[in-house]
Parts: sequence; structure tokens; C-alpha cells
Amino acid sequence: ERAYKLVDNIDQTAIHFTLNGYLVPKDSDEGRRQSIRSSIESGSFIEKASVEPSAEAAEETETKDEEPIGDTEAAGEEEEEQTAEAAEEAEAAEAEEAEEPSPPKAPEKKLANQFNFIERGSTTYHNPLREKGYQTDPAPFETFSENVNQWFIYDAYMEELERLEKAKEKEKAKPVAVKKEDTKSGRKLSYVEPPHVDSLNKVAKAAKIAERMVNLNTFDDIAQDFKYFEDASDEFRGQEGTLLPLWKFQYEKTKKLAVTAISWNPKYKDLFAVGYGSYDFMKQGHGMLVLYTLKNPSFPEYSFSSQSGVMCLDFHSDHPNLLAVGFYDGNVAIYNLKKASSQPSYKSTAKSGKHTEPVWQVKWQKDDMDNNSNFFSVSSDGRIVSWTLVKNELVHMDVIKLSADGTMQGPEGLQLQTFGSGISFDFHKKIDYLFLIGTEEGKIYKCSKSYSNQFLDVFEAHHMAVDSISWNPFHLKVFISCSSDWTVKIWDHTIKTPMFVYDLGTAVGDVAWSPYSSTVFAAVTIDGQAHVFDLNVNKLEPLCTQLVVTRKKNKTTHIQFNPVDPIIIIGDELGLIVCLKLSPNLRKMPKEKKGQEVKKGPEVEIAKLEKLLSLVREPGSKD
Repeated sequence: ERAYKLVDNIDQTAIHFTLNGYLVPKDSDEGRRQSIRSSIESGSFIEKASVEPSAEAAEETETKDEEPIGDTEAAGEEEEEQTAEAAEEAEAAEAEEAEEPSPPKAPEKKLANQFNFIERGSTTYHNPLREKGYQTDPAPFETFSENVNQWFIYDAYMEELERLEKAKEKEKAKPVAVKKEDTKSGRKLSYVEPPHVDSLNKVAKAAKIAERMVNLNTFDDIAQDFKYFEDASDEFRGQEGTLLPLWKFQYEKTKKLAVTAISWNPKYKDLFAVGYGSYDFMKQGHGMLVLYTLKNPSFPEYSFSSQSGVMCLDFHSDHPNLLAVGFYDGNVAIYNLKKASSQPSYKSTAKSGKHTEPVWQVKWQKDDMDNNSNFFSVSSDGRIVSWTLVKNELVHMDVIKLSADGTMQGPEGLQLQTFGSGISFDFHKKIDYLFLIGTEEGKIYKCSKSYSNQFLDVFEAHHMAVDSISWNPFHLKVFISCSSDWTVKIWDHTIKTPMFVYDLGTAVGDVAWSPYSSTVFAAVTIDGQAHVFDLNVNKLEPLCTQLVVTRKKNKTTHIQFNPVDPIIIIGDELGLIVCLKLSPNLRKMPKEKKGQEVKKGPEVEIAKLEKLLSLVREPGSKD
């Protein structure tokens, strides 16, 4: 309203005396004085009244004496006799009364006065009225509106619970004052008891070093093989190679869970993260995120438990402490390894746009223009979502939505649009906006971040789900894909048909390029075997096919090359991680010629793969 308002006058009258009615209590001093005064007045009035009746009686007797006697003398005599007799009887009665004492007079009974008040009038002085007024500025106000739904209430409730739990923890941590009785003096002394600290926490760092030393002694022979052993028998095998088993990593809490994701840390080359969950939708339960190091195979460095199974994970290239994770229930989360917390630092919710189906892959991208970290996720619900970390919360944005060809017949003749189901994806190593998506239908879509409504290209790649897809780390045009239709295919993204096709005889779980050569890649199949190929040596068959898991009904699920050392790690469905070393034949480098220096570097690797592709490409096709 922003205006001055009239304020009602304030009554400044001070009341000094007030009396309801005009009656005075009889027991009070004033009442007694008035009662005495009224009794005196009533007494004088009674005396005057008693004198007047006696005078009247005398007059009556006089009039009676003066009356004439109109009867006979006989009547007069009789009357005289009667009067004489009456006089005698009266004298006798007076004599008897004089002899007997008179009876005591009964005391007068006082009646309780039910109206113990005496009328009294009083007047009071009326003080003159005074008027006083004030004028004030209107109070400042601001218009506020907010929509509240069930999720707001739920989030507020959860925040309040967290606050209460933290308050309880602080109270527990406070030292407690304990009273102790002194035996000598008998007085009670109070002292502060120090909080209970686990003795292991004080020596945690020293214990970790001691544990590493013990493990180095225990696994010394494996460490020696890892560092120095080279299989000399490769010289007699021709082109074939072998995989030397090294360490095995297993955690007691993950025995009944399958390995669903593996990722090496970009900074610490001995550290890798493993995600545990289940690929069987009928047997979904909790999940685990575990980080191992090659220096300690007996126990994980970090372990985190989750309510839903972990399906994918990825380390940030610039911030190696940040780990993005995708779950079976459609959530994504970020774990910060620097924080000593068992819960993720950031996690999506239904309010913040979580997926409605399992998240099959997550990939970190370069920071945006505002230096905010961001990553992408792909899910069976057909959405490719970009997640940006803005002001300590995850903000989502749908980049693209996969749509399957055609429509599906619904109830009552409705035409329902079906959405594609993304399984895997990978971003180009050099071209930031370009990425590939593998679907459950067997198609591969080439997409751009800039175009959300259409695909750049579609590859009819496989007959079953594309389990893994990956760009070559050296050649900018080449990517590889594997599928449950038993095949591994190498593609040039400018050509619709594959360059190389390899049939491995059973469903392929995962495929990975090597970091040291543009022509070496490895794949694992569900029959427990690992296959290592080198296109530069043999374009038709793998150089090594080796059984990795020995137990029946156990399937290998994932494989990853170490970015520096010539080793690979393979995970299976029983939660076991096996580390294997590549023999010299599987990592052959160009031979040195006399008088010539061997050229090394990305250019050499690109030229090597380009030479192979030129043999396969059709004449007249794009280079």
C-alpha cells in the first residue's frame, strides 16, 4: 500500500479510584458509625411513641367513669360483690407471685443479615482526557511464492534426518564428565574422560606401510615376473603369444556379484576401479564399488556399497579423485575419493532427471565454458543425458533421444512410438562433438552434440545388442564394436560397411584397444577365453586365445589394458579379477634396421593402420 495510516487515539486516562454501587459494608468503620447514628435516632422516636398511648388510656378511663349508671340497684349490688371477690383473688395471686421467683427471660435471637450492606453514595473526580498520536513508515514487504510438491517435502525431511544424525554423532564425540569418589578424602571428584579412539586409527598409515611390505614379500615371485619375466618360448612359437597370469583380486563381500565395469586411474597407473552388480534382471540386489592397487592384491584400497548394482564407471582425466558411476536403478553418482565418506558426494534423483532404466555407460568430458565438470550417460530408456556439476548439484540436460524405426500397435488400435535402447557409447578422442552409440537392436548411431533431433549416420552393425564400442586411440576414423552375435567388427566411420569382421564362436562380452599400438586389441567371450589380435601381424586370426577362468558356468565380462605396463585385467561373473601379462609376441615393436633409427610416435601408428585399411577399402572409396 505504501501509505501513511491513521492510528486510533490512545486513551491516557489514569483511574485512581473506582467503586461499584453505593453500598457500604456493615462491618466496616463507616458502616458502624452509620448504624450507631441510625440506632440513636430510632430510640428517641420510640420514647415519644410510648408517652402518647398512656395519655390516650387515661382519657378512656375518665370517659368510662363519667358514663351514667342506667341499671337498678340490685344490679349495682351484684357488681359490687363481684368486684370485691375479684379483688380478693388478685391479692392472693400477687402474694403467691411474691413468694415464687420470676422465670429468666429468654435471650433475643439475632437474625443473620443476608444483605450486609448499607446504602452509601459516592462521587469521583473525572480527569480531563488527553490525546496523543504517532505516524510511522509502513513496514517493508516482499512478494514470495513457491510451489511445493511431494518431493520437496521428502527432500526437506531427509535433510532434517541428516542434520539430526550429525547432531547425534557430535554429541557422541563429546567427552563425558565422569564422577569418581576419592577413597582417602571421601569427596567426589569429576574429570573429563577422553573420547574412545580406535587404536588402529592412530597407526593407520604405519599399518598400511607394514601391510604393503608383507604383501611384497608374499607376492614377491609374482612381482618379479611382472617386472622382469619375458617368455623366451615366444621365439619358437612363431607369431603366437601367451598371457602370463599374475595377481588375482577378490573381496569377501563381492563373491556373489558379477564384475560389471573396470576403469584404470589416469594418474596412478597401479590403481583401478571395479564395479560389481548383476546382469540378470531377476537377481538384482545391492552393488559394490571397489578400488584395488597392484601393490596390495589381498585387500582393496577403497570400498563403497550401494543399494543398486553398479553397471558402469569412469575416472575423470583431470581430477583423478572424481569417479562417475551409473547404477541399475537409473541413478548416476559422483564419488570423491578424497572425502572419507561411504556415500557419493553427488547423486541424481527423480527430481533431477534420473534415467528410468539401467545406466549402461558413463563418460567424462572436458569442462564446459564455465569450468564446470560434466559427464554423459546412456541408458536403456533411449536418453543420452549430459550431467553438469553446478554449485554442488547435478544438473541434467537431454542431448539426444533414440527412436526405433516404426511404431508399435497398442491397445484399441493406438500407434505407440518405440524408443531405442542405448547400451554403449564412446566419444571421439579429438573431435569433441562427435560420438557413437551402440543399441540393443544392433545398430550404431553416429551423433553430434550439436544436433539433438537427428543422427549423422546409422550403421546396421550387428544382429544383437552392441555390448561395447570404442574409438581407436591413434587413428581418427577407426572404431571397433563387439556384440552378442559372436562378432567383433572394425569400422571406418566414413564407410557404412565394416573393414574387418572376426567371428569368435560365442557371445563377446567386451573389447578394448591397446594403448601402445594402433593395431592391437583384445576381446573376452562368455566361454571364459581372452583373445588378443594384432592386425599388423595377422589380419585373420588372433595371436593368442587363452582360457582365463577355470570354473564351469563362469563367464568373463570385461577387459582393460593398463595405460603404461604390458598387462591386462579381466573380470568375470563371480567377482574375480585376474591380471595377466602380455608375452613379447603380443606387443611386437618395429624391428631396428642397421644404420636407421626406428620411428616412434602416433604418426607411425596411424600410418601402420592406414596401410592395412587401404588394402581393405574398395577402390574409389573415401580415404
